[in-house]
Parts: sequence; structure tokens; C-alpha cells
Amino acid sequence: MFAPGFHFPDTLPQREIVPGVRIRIVAGSQLMLSIVDLDDGSEVPTHHHPHEQAGLVLSGKIEMWIGDERRLLGPGDAYLAPGGTPHGARPVDGPARVLDAFHPVRDEYVALFR
Repeated sequence: MFAPGFHFPDTLPQREIVPGVRIRIVAGSQLMLSIVDLDDGSEVPTHHHPHEQAGLVLSGKIEMWIGDERRLLGPGDAYLAPGGTPHGARPVDGPARVLDAFHPVRDEYVALFR
């Protein structure tokens, strides 16, 4: 968990979760934010977890799939993947950055920063 207060993306440590995909997190007791940088050519493979996940594309474009539906998303577009639903993403035409929110906190992500 992080101390209450202010946290700045450029000062947060970064961890690579799959090749070409790096995260920075801010986690409280019930909610976690994850800034995700996706290199051109990378992919977050289809996966699922019990956590509810909402996200917002900050820059670049991504192809996102949730269940059987695929969409091309750009800056300002949002998505919601209910817990247990298969989903994944890849950047399109260059790198991308997204902001994900998870409830509850993904303990396996927090453990990467200990």
C-alpha cells in the first residue's frame, strides 16, 4: 500500500509485466491505479482475473478485446472488464499509454514493487 497523499507518475518505479508492457501503480486498501505503457509490437495476452477493471486510453491507440468483442480505442476512450471476463490488448500504430483502475487491489502487482 502507498502512503496517503500525492504520487507523480514520473517518480514511480516501473515494472515489466510481459515483454514491452510496463506498469507503475498507486494502491490503497481497496483500489489500485495502474499506468500501463505498451511498446509498439507488444501485447497483453488474453487473460482474466477476479478483479473488476476499468481503463482509459491516455495516448496512442489500442486494440482491446473483452470477451468476444474487439474495438479500436484512442485517447479518451474507456473500457470496463468485469471480474472473470477474458480480455487483452495491444497497441496499434505505435506505443500507447493507458490508465487502469482495479477493485479490489491486485496483490500480485503490489508484490512486484516490494
